[in-house]
Amino acid sequence: MRYFLDTEFNGFGGELISLALVPEHGHDEYYAVLPLPAALHPWVERNVVPYLNSVPPGLNGGPVSRLEAATEIAHYLRGDEAPVIVADWPEDIAHFCLLIVTKAGDMVPTGNLSFEFVSSPGFSTAGISKVPHNALHDARALRDFMTRWEA
Repeated sequence: MRYFLDTEFNGFGGELISLALVPEHGHDEYYAVLPLPAALHPWVERNVVPYLNSVPPGLNGGPVSRLEAATEIAHYLRGDEAPVIVADWPEDIAHFCLLIVTKAGDMVPTGNLSFEFVSSPGFSTAGISKVPHNALHDARALRDFMTRWEA
């Protein structure tokens, strides 16, 4: 199955702040918020941080460590023999991959993963997402856009 990925991070090349995976089918979504960096990029402070908790109850129990998030992702994907992670921005894939690496030479047990980077002409999270710059809402928007675009 495909899982649509979005992340929020602290400016270009900055630390991961939140991550969401939204399945192509069903409603079992994954969303995590990591501890905020000590110094926030001003744009991120204005446009991302206020919306971190704009998700359904139960999907955000507060900040989790990188290791907790990585372990949760491995658990979330464990029942899928061939998960495909879909993103429309290269940094989203990079942040995902860096997150599942837990230390030098070690990673959480995800099994095989495939990644699909999609160029999504006409897609704008700011124009389509119900809560722009929230990883969960942006991943949902990407899924919905891709589903309509491929139809």
